[in-house]
Amino acid sequence: MIASRLKNAFVMIGLSVVLAACGATETKLDPTASTVASGRESKGSQRVNGGASLFDAFRGGNSEVKVNRFLWTASLEVLNFLPVQAADPFTGVITTGYGRPPGGGRAYRATILISDPALDARSLNVALQTSGGGAVSAGTQRAVEDAILNRARQLRMQAGRF
Repeated sequence: MIASRLKNAFVMIGLSVVLAACGATETKLDPTASTVASGRESKGSQRVNGGASLFDAFRGGNSEVKVNRFLWTASLEVLNFLPVQAADPFTGVITTGYGRPPGGGRAYRATILISDPALDARSLNVALQTSGGGAVSAGTQRAVEDAILNRARQLRMQAGRF
């Protein structure tokens, strides 16, 4: 009986040492790897949480999410006919109310998520709805995403000239 309790105690101590060692390794990353300098992104935009452990979630560790400023600005410019209800640049979410495009008859609302600092189609997610509560066609949604990406590329080229 005592031997099994000692065995269990040693196993628990060993597991806690291994778990504590998981957070002890520290990975050094280039702090400018995902920043935009003079209109051009750097190529090393990797999603690696350097030096963080499981306990950082409970301590309120650094939960900073970087978004691409060109995608952010282009989203607001392309969908400027929609009233912005909420915009959070820290999480990359823009929520709009219903609005009608110029020359259009149907009202739309949009939710935009910019999830990465790279100027890439994978970084942009657009969800559109009509005033009837239904989703829009895939072609319409793709056209809006393409318009935002094209405008973001134009903004990046303009920023590179200055």
